[in-house]
Amino acid sequence: MKAGWQIKPLGELCDVIGGGTPPKDRPDYYGGDIPWATVRDMRADIITSTEHSITSEAVKASATNIIPAGNVVIATRVGLGKVCLLAQDTAVNQDLRGIVPKSNKEIDIAFLFAWFKSISEQIIAEGTGATVQGVKLPFIKGLSVPVPTMEEQRRIVTLLDEAFADIATAKANAEKNLQNARDFFYGQLQAIFESGSNSWSSSTLGQTYDVRDGTHDSPKYQAEGYPLITSKNLKREGLSFDDVKLTVMNPERRPE
Repeated sequence: MKAGWQIKPLGELCDVIGGGTPPKDRPDYYGGDIPWATVRDMRADIITSTEHSITSEAVKASATNIIPAGNVVIATRVGLGKVCLLAQDTAVNQDLRGIVPKSNKEIDIAFLFAWFKSISEQIIAEGTGATVQGVKLPFIKGLSVPVPTMEEQRRIVTLLDEAFADIATAKANAEKNLQNARDFFYGQLQAIFESGSNSWSSSTLGQTYDVRDGTHDSPKYQAEGYPLITSKNLKREGLSFDDVKLTVMNPERRPE
């Protein structure tokens, strides 16, 4: 922490706004013109659209609240640790919280968003619950936020944007180079088999190899036995034994 930076609880800097779900037995509450976000909509840094929408009557009749565009939304129950920005005014369900600064002169939203992303693992670690992990409102409001000057906050955001842009470019170049290498390899491989050689002979696959089908019965998994290979184990780069299960072959049902 740099000298001169203040530390303040999130609840002092921002309003933490909860949400809710309109009654599902009221179909007239759904399909309106107000986006209604759940964790399922938190697929990217910015929520630009939602799977569901609701009416203004639904907002009045439920615990949901509309979070103004441009603000941060975090998941505090399902999808714990996720954080997004809103592209438009959006209502939220009970698993999300809107984080709205009380003053735009004290905390920059882009800085706040980056800070939340940096502490996602901390939030996940604090989750409690037997089936669904979540954090309570007092915990969120009590989070200690570093507060440099607004000028410093914006400088940090600019540096992060530049760094992430460089990372994205490097990743894209690496993926392109890998794809080019794969294309070259498979092109060369195909050329070898197509050109062949005068000394090569040809035959059908069945004439050369013993082609067998797998069992069509539901497998009985064992602690020891043979790896059971399915289509999910066939990768472009080869056979993967990740998460493979073991079974014992029944000699009476040996495939032909």
